[in-house]
Amino acid sequence: METLLAFAPFIVYVVIERIAGIMPGLISAAIVAVALLLRDIISPNRTVKILDLGTAILFGGLAAYARFTAATWSIVAVRLRVDAGLLLIVLASIIVRRPFTLQYARESVPREFWDSSEFVRANYVITAAWAGAFAVMVAADLVMLYVTTLPRWVGIAATVAALYGAFSFTDWYPKRKKEKV
Repeated sequence: METLLAFAPFIVYVVIERIAGIMPGLISAAIVAVALLLRDIISPNRTVKILDLGTAILFGGLAAYARFTAATWSIVAVRLRVDAGLLLIVLASIIVRRPFTLQYARESVPREFWDSSEFVRANYVITAAWAGAFAVMVAADLVMLYVTTLPRWVGIAATVAALYGAFSFTDWYPKRKKEKV
């Protein structure tokens, strides 16, 4: 559930962008991302998550850039920037050897499993699945940006399929690992 909450800024962006426009969507998403970050900072039982920090920087940076440069991005161009930013956050978490899912998994798994090679490896695999989903979303955004004759539902369907696949895999993979033990 916590992993799903980490995506709240993205959901807020989509909803507000549809209602009020790109800039209000970016600002609203940045506010939600900072709120999630502050929640982790002030709570003694929580840790700052790579995904939350990256999301706050991503939406805050995009909002500031758009505001101070008067950028006029299309919805698809903003989606490309957001999805590419999310992909970079996830890949960076792997590169720095702290797969983003590990922080969430540790909140729901007893401490004695945290350093287990199987537990850590499972989180690398799950994080890689999320990276794959975000790569699909970036590819769909690029196609939608440059192949303007395609119907919009194609990009939406690719995004929904990628996210559904990542969420399903995140749910399925740990259960599969437990069955093998």
